[in-house]
This record gives sequence, C-alpha cells and structure tokens, in this order.
Amino acid sequence: MVEIQGFCDERFKAVKEAFAKNFDEDLEVGASLAATLNGKFVVDMWAGYSDAARTKSWEKDTIVNVYSTTKVMAAICTLMLVDRDQLDLDAPVAKYWPEFAQAGKEKILVRYLLSHTAGLSGFEKRIKTKTLYDWEKVVNILAAQKPWWEPGTKAGYHALTFGYLLGELVRRITGKTLGTFFKEEVAGPLNADFHIGLPEEHDSRVGELIPPPTLDPSQLGEIDPNSIALKTLRSAASTTPEATKTRAWRGAEIPAANGQGNARSVARITAAIACGGELDGVRILSLKTIEKALEEQSYGIDLVLQTPIRYGLGLGLQSKELPLGPNERVLFWGGWGGSVSIMDLDAKISIAYVMNKMGSSTTGGPRSERPIQAFFNAL
Repeated sequence: MVEIQGFCDERFKAVKEAFAKNFDEDLEVGASLAATLNGKFVVDMWAGYSDAARTKSWEKDTIVNVYSTTKVMAAICTLMLVDRDQLDLDAPVAKYWPEFAQAGKEKILVRYLLSHTAGLSGFEKRIKTKTLYDWEKVVNILAAQKPWWEPGTKAGYHALTFGYLLGELVRRITGKTLGTFFKEEVAGPLNADFHIGLPEEHDSRVGELIPPPTLDPSQLGEIDPNSIALKTLRSAASTTPEATKTRAWRGAEIPAANGQGNARSVARITAAIACGGELDGVRILSLKTIEKALEEQSYGIDLVLQTPIRYGLGLGLQSKELPLGPNERVLFWGGWGGSVSIMDLDAKISIAYVMNKMGSSTTGGPRSERPIQAFFNAL
C-alpha cells in the first residue's frame, strides 16, 4: 500500500481513493494530482517513487518532463501577446516572421498555428535529437518547408513543431525566447514551479520517465507509409524518454515537449485561466481573450491523432468524443504518456495530473480519468 502524501479536502475524498487505486493496481510508479476551485487548492497529492528502480520517493517538489502538456504553457504565452494587441490572430504569420513566407506560406494566418491547421505537423526530413536543441536551425527548417495540406482546411496535430512555430512568434515580437517570456511573465509572477528550459540546479529533483510499453506493429493495422500521421510521428521520434534524462534536453527550449513541472505547478498556472485570467492579483489574460480561445477553430478527425478533436486556439475543447465534466466552457490538453491539464471556466476549476510511468496514449490517458471523474462527481 502506497502512502498518499499532501492533502485532499474531505469533500473530495473519493478523488484520493481513486488516485490511491491506481497505485494499488500497480498502474503507477510515481505521480502527482492537484485541483483548484475558485483559485484555491482543494487537492494537492503525490505518491510513489521518482525513479524506475523505486529507490527515491516522489517528493513534494519532484518535477518531471510532461511532454505535450507543455503546449498549454506555449499557448498561454502566445495568447498573452494577442491580449496585448501585439499579435493579430488574422494576420499572416509572415507579418511578424518574414522568412516564413517561403514555399507558399505567405497567407498562413496566426490562428492556423494555434489550431494545428497550418499544414506543418512534422519535419519533411527526420531530424536528429540534437537538432531540436538548435532553435535557429529548427525555425529555419520550418520557414523553408512547404505545408503538407492546404492550411486552414484540416487539423493535424503539430506534435513538435507547435512549440517552435509559436515560440518564434513570441521571440520576433518580444525579443525573448518563449522559455524566458514564460518564466518572467507567467511562472514567476504566479510562483509556479514549471520550466521550459530547466536550469541545471534543478536536475536533482527531476523524476525519471519510464518508457511506455513497446507497441506491437500488428496492432496498428494498415497504415499508409505516406500518410500525414506516419510522416509526423516519424519526424517526432527523436523525443524519446531516454533523451529526457540528458542535460542537453532539459536545458533546451522545446515548447511543445520538454516542459518540466508537477501537478501543482500546472494546476496553479491554469487556475488563472479557469478564474477568468487572474489569480491572486496577477492577471495574465483578459476574459475576452480566453473567450476567443474557446471559439471552435476545427472539429473533425485529426490527420495525425486519427481521432476526432475539437480545437480552440492553442487548446482542446469539450466534445462528445472527449467529454471532460458537465460544463461547456472547458479548455484542456495533455502529454504523451498520460499527463493532463483541464480548465473549467464555468466551475472555476483547474485539474492537473503528472506522472513518470508512461502509458501509450498521446495526450492524457485512462489513469487520470478515475480521479478526475471522481472530482466532478463530488461537486
């Protein structure tokens, strides 16, 4: 029996029971779960071990690579520039990044980058892991690349490219890297322990990611080798769990995939969104801009994820295929292996789940579903 650390408001005791059940059934090694209501924490729990050998306890300040949950932070930073009238959603990307106009991309709108509809879901040629650490090289590759489908017509999950595309907009407008902008304008003011570009001094408390089960190719069925899905996933193959253990990976800025944090830090930041853009006197977004993020940009079978996704601006929206609680005004996203972040503006709730034992899901996963469902049931 694992001991659950932290606290859980008595009203949400079923959440603690569901979280503990994941450990009892050996579904977890180490994990954290946090939730806020009206901006205040009502759940902040952690348990298990931070390493695969189960020799180091998952502590209150343990952080871990959350893969695509990092996209939540990249989207927030970009929306902040929209909020400040520094970035126009309906302007061509090339207005801010002139080199982007190459290869027929001169009319791609900013909103297409946020909604995964820009046609740049992967790299034309598979790139090495070390290339991901070279910002200039990656954004130059993307600037020169031709879209894989007509921009704005369909969505295809921009697994790795999302962060570089938005990050370059942030850099062109502010003169700061996305990681620096995020630290100074979001994480710092909100006192949230989340990092995009982790300083070496924090390495000792980073949990070890445990790779997901190896996929049996026979389970995939027939996949077109020239499909958008396969091309995208092939070009993202350099983001292995093994790479996350290196200083080079942790120190780099890969705003779609290498954010380091825990459930508390994710829930803290997203509580500001759930509460209309302001938390504890710190305003990061106006409600008007958050309402824009809730406007549907695309809804249908995602060309990469091969499942129906309803996209807003930078984040996923509530849908019948992915129901997330009883309310309509919900923003969410998750990361490869199982981490997830949910913001419910109607109930003023933020929920986050972060773990180190990876499952096979691309964004979120079943282990978080039980405690999250228990949370909504308790309301």
